[in-house]
Amino acid sequence: MKRLLVLKLAFIIWPTAIILPTMITIVHADEPVASKRFKAQAYSPLEFERMGIIATWEKYDGVLLWGKGQTLVAMDDGCDMSVPEWKVKLPWGPKVVAGYDSVDNDDDPSPVPPGYHGTGIAFPSSLNYKGKLGVAYNNSVIQIRAVTIVHLRSDEAASLAMGLQWVIDNQKRYNITAINLSPLDDQRHRRPVATVIDEKLTKLREQGVWVSAPCGNHGYTTGISWPACASACFAIGAVKPAADIVHLDRFSNTDLTIPATATSSSNAFIVGSAMILREAIEKSCFKWRREGKTLPEAMLAIFKKTGTEVTDPATGLHFRRPNLLAAVDYVFSESKPR
Repeated sequence: MKRLLVLKLAFIIWPTAIILPTMITIVHADEPVASKRFKAQAYSPLEFERMGIIATWEKYDGVLLWGKGQTLVAMDDGCDMSVPEWKVKLPWGPKVVAGYDSVDNDDDPSPVPPGYHGTGIAFPSSLNYKGKLGVAYNNSVIQIRAVTIVHLRSDEAASLAMGLQWVIDNQKRYNITAINLSPLDDQRHRRPVATVIDEKLTKLREQGVWVSAPCGNHGYTTGISWPACASACFAIGAVKPAADIVHLDRFSNTDLTIPATATSSSNAFIVGSAMILREAIEKSCFKWRREGKTLPEAMLAIFKKTGTEVTDPATGLHFRRPNLLAAVDYVFSESKPR
């Protein structure tokens, strides 16, 4: 294990001499030193710490840009663009770079009753406001009102597909790399449900865009929500924030379990983490094709490979809780940085 010697010199000046008392501290180079500053800034300190997000910020500070240059799309039931969190301007431009409403087909993503959920859905992944930081806090955001209400009361696949098509059409323009697909139908699906969004999801995966959705919050153990169950969408479940105990909705088609009290938060945490892992892959020139057919599939494989296995007694299934630091370390350890 590499060790660094840090010399701290205190100068005391006397009339006839300079005394140099020396204190030697040993720091392990491969063990990030805990930072109260980073922990205090985290949007969700407990969950971020357990996911290795804070440790990643610390270890790769000055190496990674934390989502800068990438854009996240938040697809939900509308976002109040007047809140100060989304009016932020960063040194390189506005936090929110575009908006769209695929329900009414206009550029205003504002919620319309009964919509209520979308304003805060991207805070955990993207917030950069008054010292509070989401996972990929330097990213850009696009807000899309894609459904009338997050917990679907009817079939809204058509407007969801229209929103996904907007992303496909604008992916290169905004460098869209991740989508938080937030809606849920709150049903128990054991296998994919074929809908008009499937073709769009497949295209987005081919474009290299990470798309994931929450499994649901009812404690179901025999199926998960749509669109999380869709064939080209990653399904995100949860473990309890303070322990590797699987809870909320899960089944064999759940891809990852994230520390959170709700799977919408789980999904928000992982989409931000995916943006950071992508940046690490690009920065390190990691040969990701050995991990998966597409970049999103490769990133999922890395999250699983480097994560912690969690056994769920209620279902007898084994899930993976990812650790961002382990995933980023993995790609840097096998690559030559640029």
